[in-house]
Amino acid sequence: MNAAVWLSGVRKIYPEKGGYLAMTGQFKGKVALVTGAGAGIGRASTIAFAKEGASVVVGDVATESGNETAEMIKKNGGEAIFVKTDVSRANDVEMLVKNTVASYGRLDYAINNAGVEGKTATIADYAEQDWDRIIDINLKGVWLCMKYEIPAMLKHGGGAIVNVASIAGVVGFQGMPAYTASKFGVIGLTKVAALDYARANIRVNSVSPGIIHTAMVDRLVATNPEMEPSLVARTPMGRMAQPEEIASVIVWLCSDAASFVTGHNMVADGAYTAQ
Repeated sequence: MNAAVWLSGVRKIYPEKGGYLAMTGQFKGKVALVTGAGAGIGRASTIAFAKEGASVVVGDVATESGNETAEMIKKNGGEAIFVKTDVSRANDVEMLVKNTVASYGRLDYAINNAGVEGKTATIADYAEQDWDRIIDINLKGVWLCMKYEIPAMLKHGGGAIVNVASIAGVVGFQGMPAYTASKFGVIGLTKVAALDYARANIRVNSVSPGIIHTAMVDRLVATNPEMEPSLVARTPMGRMAQPEEIASVIVWLCSDAASFVTGHNMVADGAYTAQ
């Protein structure tokens, strides 16, 4: 797709890129927690929630980038705090949720986005310590987040959770056994949580992004410069997505417009997995 044509479409959605569709303020008085919010989809999501009027809690293991996200929101008139969090550690996640409630009195939306890609290797050559690290962050981390987020939501009548999976949770990715297994697990865990709390007014969905222009993709491409054109070529829309495009999906899943949507894995991949 011609870059100018694509950008004109993005401008219709994102006012900060010169577009004309204003935010609705639909989350005014609400509180959103986002993990892995120091960059990429997590940062884009915090900004999107803040623009819709929510107070935002930025969770990330990286202090500098996490604080930077919170400051970006505050400088633009939003409300945000940063809480350093390693999602693979129960104590960290518990404190993240406690700080959220202590600061803002409630928790309405949780975006469990923190994740890492890990090393690439075949299954037989994959190191156990690398496997454990990926599973601990990407899968156990999502479970721990929901374990502490859900009780906080129940105290105030419900909420909405979006777990960030991947197209690697829909189709296999060669050389990425732990990452792929973790993302398949996130989708399964999402469905179980949706069933567990369907009558408690907590909706739980996942989003599976395709090839997104983030630091994670940049790291993968850096190890193999031929990967980027190959990934773009395999995406029928002919381009990578921007983090803001996934953030808009996440916001919709949390909104009242998606009030009957739960247990769903929404694929946003430019038709990558439709082939």
